[in-house]
Amino acid sequence: MSDADAQDDHGFTRRRLLRTAAVAGAGTALAWSTPAGTALAASPGSAASPASAAAQVDRTAWLAHPGRPVQPRFRWWWPDGLVDPREIRREVDQIADAGFGGVEIAAVTHSLDDKTVLHVAENGWGTPVWTARVEAALDQAAKRGITIDLTAGPSWPTAVPSITADSEAAVKELAHGSVQVAGGATYTGPVPAPLVAAASGVTRQQLVLVQAARVDTANSTRKETGLSFSSVRDLTGQVADGSISWTAPPDGEWVLIAYWLRGSGQTPESGPHTSPTAYVVDHFSEAGAQAVIDFWEAHILTAPVRRLLKKAGGALFEDSLEIETAALQWTPGLPAAFEKHCGYALEPYLPAVILSKSNQVFAFDAALTRQVRHDFWETVSRLFDDHHVAVLKKWAHSLGLKLRMQPYGLQTDAIATASILDIPEGESLGFKNLDDYRCLAGGRDMAGRTILSCESGAYTGGAYNTTWQKFLTTMGGAYAAGVNQTVVHGFSYATTPGVKWPGYAAFTPYHGKVGYGESWGPRQPTWQHVPDISGYLSRIHQVLQSGTARADVAVFRQTGYTATGIGASWFTASGVPLGWTHQFISAPLLELPGAKVSGGRLAPQGPAYKALFIEGDFFSGSACTLRVRDAERLLDFTKAGLPIVMLGAWDTATVPGLPADGENERLRTVIGELLTQPRVRTVSDKADVPAALSDLGVQPDVRHATASTLLNAHRVADGVDYYYLCNGKHAENVKPPVAPMDHEVTLRRTGHDGVPYLLDLWTGDARRIGRYTEDGDSIRLRVALHPAETLLVAIGRPGLFGDRGGKQPHAVSSQAESVQFVNGELTVRHSAAGTFDTLLSQDASTTTVSTTIGEVPEPRVLSAWQLHVEDWRPGGAPTTTTVTGHDLKLDALAPWSQLEGLEDVSGVGRYRTTVTLERPWTGGYGAYLELGTPSGTYRVTVNGRQLDPVDQINPVVDVGPWLKRGDNTIEVEVASTLANRLRVSDPDVYGGLARQQYGLTGPVRLVPYGQARVG
Repeated sequence: MSDADAQDDHGFTRRRLLRTAAVAGAGTALAWSTPAGTALAASPGSAASPASAAAQVDRTAWLAHPGRPVQPRFRWWWPDGLVDPREIRREVDQIADAGFGGVEIAAVTHSLDDKTVLHVAENGWGTPVWTARVEAALDQAAKRGITIDLTAGPSWPTAVPSITADSEAAVKELAHGSVQVAGGATYTGPVPAPLVAAASGVTRQQLVLVQAARVDTANSTRKETGLSFSSVRDLTGQVADGSISWTAPPDGEWVLIAYWLRGSGQTPESGPHTSPTAYVVDHFSEAGAQAVIDFWEAHILTAPVRRLLKKAGGALFEDSLEIETAALQWTPGLPAAFEKHCGYALEPYLPAVILSKSNQVFAFDAALTRQVRHDFWETVSRLFDDHHVAVLKKWAHSLGLKLRMQPYGLQTDAIATASILDIPEGESLGFKNLDDYRCLAGGRDMAGRTILSCESGAYTGGAYNTTWQKFLTTMGGAYAAGVNQTVVHGFSYATTPGVKWPGYAAFTPYHGKVGYGESWGPRQPTWQHVPDISGYLSRIHQVLQSGTARADVAVFRQTGYTATGIGASWFTASGVPLGWTHQFISAPLLELPGAKVSGGRLAPQGPAYKALFIEGDFFSGSACTLRVRDAERLLDFTKAGLPIVMLGAWDTATVPGLPADGENERLRTVIGELLTQPRVRTVSDKADVPAALSDLGVQPDVRHATASTLLNAHRVADGVDYYYLCNGKHAENVKPPVAPMDHEVTLRRTGHDGVPYLLDLWTGDARRIGRYTEDGDSIRLRVALHPAETLLVAIGRPGLFGDRGGKQPHAVSSQAESVQFVNGELTVRHSAAGTFDTLLSQDASTTTVSTTIGEVPEPRVLSAWQLHVEDWRPGGAPTTTTVTGHDLKLDALAPWSQLEGLEDVSGVGRYRTTVTLERPWTGGYGAYLELGTPSGTYRVTVNGRQLDPVDQINPVVDVGPWLKRGDNTIEVEVASTLANRLRVSDPDVYGGLARQQYGLTGPVRLVPYGQARVG
């Protein structure tokens, strides 16, 4: 019996690809701890006959068999160093065998209430034991050709155990204390102590400044006490032995404010992970970055680890900037950096920026407050980029690693940081919509980098109940917004003392309830189908990492925050549904080498934006602000031919920060000249944006006449246009829900002789599209997609994918439902008999050809099935699964929860039915198998042949090439989540989950089609 195919006791032929252990009958232990229509549609497409595979060329192999570098990755959660080298190697093999190209090792233990079982003094992050385990992982990864990413510290944010909360390199905060003083009254006593107590571990705090300011209620807000800026005075010199005596002027109420510098005492999430305790490093000083480097050099980078990093190292990774302080994020060098960057001293303005428990405390007049806060966070952003990101990046490169980071979480310019990083990363949980990805994509593409990564599939309460369909629905739109690397959340190490079945999971239970999902791996029934998912994702990555990204419009953002969900006027709500694509750029990107204009395009060697859109700063009350230097750059750009659309009252624009003398006047002079340029349009209402673009002759690369849920991404590589199309929004819970779409779409092509190809992301098959129209530099075709379904169209030279029909005429229109190239011949398909006229393209004209299809059988509903279910249950150990078999004969399909004895079953179901066909099913007849809405992952076998992976969003497969006259056996294998079993096996945690509807629920139909060669 081969490894590829096996016959079980019930006669079900099935492929045992990548199974950790065979499952065969009741009581067997599975232990992973021991060894159709008229429109162009993504599926089912045209199934290539077996003989046609030999005709494919290298470009098709490039699509069909993506290499390790573009395969998806896992977050691999370890319970610190309490891991076994043999299990580590086994899990590397499991991940590699499933088609994943790498992992990120992260110490994550949120599910453990009792952390003492980890014995962090011996097994903690950074110990010799942990380092040896990393060495084992790297060694096995090198053997399997995958790569390992390492987090800069345990969990997040980045921390090391070589510093204390009081160390120079530890994260800092500026806390404040205050006291009210009536006009004319005298305050005598201790300098006001911080209103918020210091965190555990912080033993020192330093008084750095004492001020007084008069209360001005005209400047007060609902949460902030208004102050008069002109009244601010420095009283630090009056402090003696920790006390002060000061008499307030008689005019009004005053406030005495003391500022204290101290460590914030923040430790990484869900610790302790080390002994001694690791403290978060200062992310705004070189001392913080150097502490990370010094610890690694002294404790982790042994000679074997250094050597293996050169072979199997991927990236140094840092999670989002969840710098949680009780007061204002601070670093000792901030005042000097602020004055150097902004040209004025920070200290007099500190009341406007001080924070207490993340809330602003004081405010001057609104304009001044906004300006100073802008300058403060812009300075912090520069410190983060210069002293943390750049330093760690240089060091990572010396080790042969890249730097991957989620550069958001604070009020810093994440767009600019994304341009510095080797690999910027977003996340499907924390990002509120696709514009959050478009911010990072703008930084990536303007800097000429390739990858935008995404932490993918972390769902609140999703543990053991997340389906791959949900995952793909969430991620479909993210790829359209620029994501092209998927880091799946996640893969948990097998076990830890005290855990229950099905093993250790980093995020569940979470506070005793269902935690974040998901813990993928052999513990999941769907794991045997995961190579189909990873292959699909790999092909998306393969294409979307090729060449350069293209976007229609750059949206200039004065403040480069990300993870806010704030989009662009008109484009986000109205432009995207019409086919427009946009990215966000911020001021530092205008200084990049690629920020040039040629041929009317900004960054012509990169995203090649056709226009620049500028509006008021959403993060500053929609004020029309620009730096003088930025306005000058925009003037240069439009003089070089770049179209610019400006929304708002720009004739009264101001600089975003505190202006120097005459700076606003200089800005308005430059903008005045800018507004007179022939390639600039100003509009006062967002509804006028499309007319302004049209007047400038700017059109999107993808166009459709009506608003649609179709999303798109465009890349150009070696003269080939690749268009990724997805019917969806950012998340599956967007209201109203996405509906099926079916309409014509126009795609711009780079070469006038380019012909369109449909690239099947599930199978890797590539075939020329049979029906479309041409109009100069555009191709128009009809696209039909189910919700979350995707489509990949390539437009390139004839014969690009080795197709024999590369130079043949195509159909412009047809009465038949479908026109396809099959084995190089133009072919019509229809679900009923008849004669169908097809209008063919010619060099200078068109011609009509009639094609006859004979009798076509009626569709059949397949309702009678034999069902064998592998029922997965807890075994004798937390990582051991006992499998019990159930056999049923079904006259009608229903979810398992409605079948007696299967109500609480999780596992794998194999459905088998026999279809008798009375006519020849070759040379003119075929059929689609429609699976309805199965829950879980699925595969299809026809007459003993397992077919190529089936689209997990739209489960329709062309089974025509494998049907024959007489009896045909059709088998469908469906795998579930573990939710239904866990509801009853661990009700204290999972009992609140809703019972999921597993299995084939129908209707399952065999829909015949007739097929004939045109002409």
